Amino acid sequence: MTIQINSNYLEKYAEEYASIVCDRYYAGKQFITGQDIVQLTSSVQVNFFVIKRLFELWQDELANLTANPYFDYRDISVHEALTQFMNVLSRRIKVERGSFEPLVKYAVAQSILVATDPVSFFQQEIDKAPAGKINEFLKENKKYYKWHEKAITFLIDKAGFGHDESAYKRAIAANYQAIADSLESVNLLIATLGDVKAFDLDAYLQGSQSTTVSSTSSPVEDEGQGSFFDQVEAPQEKQPAPSPEPQVTPRPEPVVQEAKTTYSNGKINAQDLKVRYSAESYRGMKNVIGELSESLAINQRFMFTKELFDGNADLLGHALKSIDECSSFEEAVGLINHRYVEELNWDSSAEPVHEFMQLVYRKFAD
Repeated sequence: MTIQINSNYLEKYAEEYASIVCDRYYAGKQFITGQDIVQLTSSVQVNFFVIKRLFELWQDELANLTANPYFDYRDISVHEALTQFMNVLSRRIKVERGSFEPLVKYAVAQSILVATDPVSFFQQEIDKAPAGKINEFLKENKKYYKWHEKAITFLIDKAGFGHDESAYKRAIAANYQAIADSLESVNLLIATLGDVKAFDLDAYLQGSQSTTVSSTSSPVEDEGQGSFFDQVEAPQEKQPAPSPEPQVTPRPEPVVQEAKTTYSNGKINAQDLKVRYSAESYRGMKNVIGELSESLAINQRFMFTKELFDGNADLLGHALKSIDECSSFEEAVGLINHRYVEELNWDSSAEPVHEFMQLVYRKFAD
C-alpha cells in the first residue's frame, strides 16, 4: 500500500513529536541511556527505531575504525579486542538532548512509514543491505521491526531469491498482498503515537487518493559480553487501562440483540438503531460529541476513510459536516441512506458501519 504523503506535514509532526518527548524526558536529566530508550514512549516501534538508528551509527563507527589503512584490523587479537571494545561501548549509551532529538524525529517518520506503507519501507531496507547479504541483514535487523514484520519474516533464511534485490522487493510486495488482512490495523498502530501528539490523517494524506504498490542517568550495567544491541528486548505495547466497573446491585438484564446496523429494503432503519443503542450502556458517553468533523479520533478517521469512504478523506470530511448540519438522528440517517449506503455499498454487518452509526447516534441521543 503506497500512500501519497504530505512530506511537509510529516516533517513538522515528527519534529514536534520529538520535541515533546524530549521536553518530558530531559526535565531535570542530562542524558538518556539505552534501557531508558526501550521504554521512552508508548509506541514500541518509535523506541526501537531510535535504537536501530543508534545501531547503525555504532556500525558506522566500527567501519570508520577498520577503514584506517595504517593498522592491521584483520589480525585476530586486534579483531577480538575491537569487538570487546565495541560491545562495551554499546552498553554505555549516554546521549544529551541536542544529539538525541534528531534520532527521535527520524524514528517517528520511519514508524509512520512502516505503519502506512510497509512495502515501501521494507523495500528501502533492502537497499541498505550489503551486496549478497540481504538475508543476513534482515535477520540482524528483525528485532527492530515491531510493526508489520510479517511482511519480511518469511524471507529470512528462505532460498529461491538469490542475491537479486529486485526479486526480494517483488517478493515483499507479493507477500504483503497475500497477508494484508492478517496484519494489525494501521489505525491502531498510528493511534499509539497519540499519547505524545495526535496524528492528523487528513493533513498526512495529500488530497484524497491512495494508490496500491532528574540527574545524570546511571550507566547501564554490563550483562554478559555481548553488545547492548544483541540483548535489547521490547516491553509490551502500553494499552489503555480499562475503566473500573461501578459496583451495582445485580438485576435482570434486558435481552438485547447484537448491535449491528439494520437495513430495511437496503436502507438503515433509524428507529431500530435507536432501540438497540439506547439499550446499551455508554457510561457517560452520550452527548459528549460536538461536531463529528472535529471529534473523531485519528484511528476512527483512518478506519472510516479506508473502510467506508473508498479511501477518500475529502468524502469523509464532507459527510461529517453534512451530518453535523442535521437537526435529528432520523434526519442524519436519512442523509446517510440517501448519499452513502447504496452508492458506497456499505455492509450492515461490518464493524466500521456499526461504529460509525454509534457515533452518529451519540451526537443526537437525548
